[in-house]
Amino acid sequence: MGLRTFIEGWPVYRQLTGTDPLGRGAAAKSARSAALTSRTETADSVARSVCPYCAVGCGQRVYVSDGRITQIEGDPDSPISRGRLCPKGSASRNLVTSELRQQKVRYRRPYGTQWEDLDLATALDMIADRILAARAETWEDVDAEGRPLNRTLGISSLGGATLDNEENYLIKKLFTAMGALQIENQARI
Repeated sequence: MGLRTFIEGWPVYRQLTGTDPLGRGAAAKSARSAALTSRTETADSVARSVCPYCAVGCGQRVYVSDGRITQIEGDPDSPISRGRLCPKGSASRNLVTSELRQQKVRYRRPYGTQWEDLDLATALDMIADRILAARAETWEDVDAEGRPLNRTLGISSLGGATLDNEENYLIKKLFTAMGALQIENQARI
């Protein structure tokens, strides 16, 4: 490759001599960048979804190729976010594609030093048994003056920011029905 070809391929030269003096279009493109295609162009399908990170409910477009999520972007048709996502929403593809994502129930026994895998049915039975035991041990029918309480202070719920309003509503109903008073969520960012 000659010196002239090298200089003409230089983005600053193209910017100063071409039709793109601000360097925002053709002057900024290299041969490599011109050959690139976006992950959204090659998608087999696009699904609309809602970001799971907080209670705002920003719209997302989920691009899928060969049965795998390749990109998640803001949905410009969403009246909530109008195509914009916060940094957490922009990174939500990692929720399902990260190699670090746990896909099994992991359990470490009290005073244990190793994690073990449990099947889902066993884990759910353990959770139900512990909730029922804590409720039975800490149930309060009446206070010291005989007024009805019908509550337990032995169980509580702290929901994360990935729960939506409907899930928080159902959790509130469930824990209230069990007599719990301490029910909170972190859906307000």
